[in-house]
Amino acid sequence: MSFKASLLHFIVMFTLCFAVIPAAAQDTGGRSEPIQLVGFGDSLMAGYQLAPPESYTAQLEAALKAKGHDVAVTNAGVSGDTTSGGLSRIDWSVPDGTDGVILELGANDALRGISPEQSEKNLDAILARLKERNIPVFLVGILAPPNMGGDYAERFNPIYKRLADKYEIPLYPFFLDGVTTVEGMQLDDGMHPNAKGVSVMVEKTIQPVESFLGEIKAKRK
Repeated sequence: MSFKASLLHFIVMFTLCFAVIPAAAQDTGGRSEPIQLVGFGDSLMAGYQLAPPESYTAQLEAALKAKGHDVAVTNAGVSGDTTSGGLSRIDWSVPDGTDGVILELGANDALRGISPEQSEKNLDAILARLKERNIPVFLVGILAPPNMGGDYAERFNPIYKRLADKYEIPLYPFFLDGVTTVEGMQLDDGMHPNAKGVSVMVEKTIQPVESFLGEIKAKRK
């Protein structure tokens, strides 16, 4: 082989090697993109009458990032939504590529006096659908309002624990813990949290959400 041919062969091989390195470096078995969470729920998730940065999903994302997590939390909350409404939109509201869902529904069912058995059936169907899609779920519970009576509460309140046990998923029992009946935490309607109330909700849920992220990260490996 002539000197020129040898030099050309060297240049070609040198170029090919360095061209392959970036692709090979990416093929490490890990994923560098942010964890994609979807907050799926009703007005409590949507941030009723709040500015977008004040919603639960926005405040949660900011809090998680401040703790060093590479995460994006999409707001898929719809004010007024029931478990039935959530079931009807679960497929298109949770896009492909979602790494985990924070599921919060049922408050409007209780306010409207919908049969707890029907609410549980709807939530069960939502969880089954997400399981079919291999999307992990962090379930958030709601308690029936006192004005619905003790019998209704006894039928409604255990729904979330039963479903969490059935699907072996993490559960936060009461989304409005630390906010309901606490002065200065609600909007004028006395039902929905204000921005300060949402910050309390984030503070109380961030540790179990971090544990949920840990499960997702372990699944990615």
